[in-house]
Amino acid sequence: MATMTMVQAIRSAMDVMLERDDNVVVFGEDVGYFGGVFRCTEGLQAKYGTSRVFDTPISEGGIVGIAVGMGAYGLRPVAEIQFADYFYPAYDQLVSEAARLRYRSAGDFWAPIVVRMPTGGGIYGGQTHSQSPEALFTHVSGLKTVVPSNPQDAKGLLISAIEDDDPVVFLEPKRLYNGPFDGHHDKPIVPWSKHPLGEVADGYYKVPLSKAKIFRAGAELTVLAYGTMVFVAEAAAVEAGIDAEIIDLLTLWPLDLDTIVESVKKTGRCVIVHEATRTSGFGAELMSLVQEHCFYHLEAPIERVTGWDTPYPHALEWDYFPGPARVGDAMKRATSA
Repeated sequence: MATMTMVQAIRSAMDVMLERDDNVVVFGEDVGYFGGVFRCTEGLQAKYGTSRVFDTPISEGGIVGIAVGMGAYGLRPVAEIQFADYFYPAYDQLVSEAARLRYRSAGDFWAPIVVRMPTGGGIYGGQTHSQSPEALFTHVSGLKTVVPSNPQDAKGLLISAIEDDDPVVFLEPKRLYNGPFDGHHDKPIVPWSKHPLGEVADGYYKVPLSKAKIFRAGAELTVLAYGTMVFVAEAAAVEAGIDAEIIDLLTLWPLDLDTIVESVKKTGRCVIVHEATRTSGFGAELMSLVQEHCFYHLEAPIERVTGWDTPYPHALEWDYFPGPARVGDAMKRATSA
């Protein structure tokens, strides 16, 4: 075991797969010589050469389009979009080509690609460097969507994604790259070296793409969260004095519905937390599923804590960000109803 940041764990996953499989290639804007804007690919080009790890033009549609073609011809490309906010020019390639290739070819071709994207706010990135577009991917048949919350799971999930024969959108919460974040921006940063989930196994291992984890066991209510909000929910539960069971979804689609249903049936109450805008966010789908499968077990209305229906503000970042106070208030409402 080694102590790693999420940046190092993601780099380690790519390193492992580049070494194990000659068909794995890594590319994107500045990922080669520069090592990526967040240094997730640092040193990989020097180790594997410019034909395996290389820079591309500033063309997100081209990056993903090339990845689809590579995948159809037998490679396993890992493409980086520098920020999730920049993926929109590539959305047609993801939806119309990558997600549909297996279906439209009757199984003759498929797109075993991974598209990595830093996501979310909390870094003062403003409206064009802070978006959380996960719901735009979960809506598309044929795409798998992953959001790790810690280095330990991030490495295993990325290895699983690279080996998967379907296209996987791998969203990396940038606020978690260097340490867990509980939403208290005015407190000292905690590094991953001081958190047990910063301990990451060397070499090859996998975390399944369709399985959630119980991050914190509890009996009073169930919290459904992913990415940065897992740690925010933990802080909120502690500060509110509520025995909350926190489920880290890890993979948004395919979703581990069994774990969700089992927990909500046990607690009878549910709070859903995500950073993305509220309307048509993934939390709306989670609410529908909990209502559909747990209706007779619910003791209170389902609560949802999200970002607001506005662009991500720069000056008012922490009014937008679903912090422990807002999440804690929702927990109190759910348990007092």
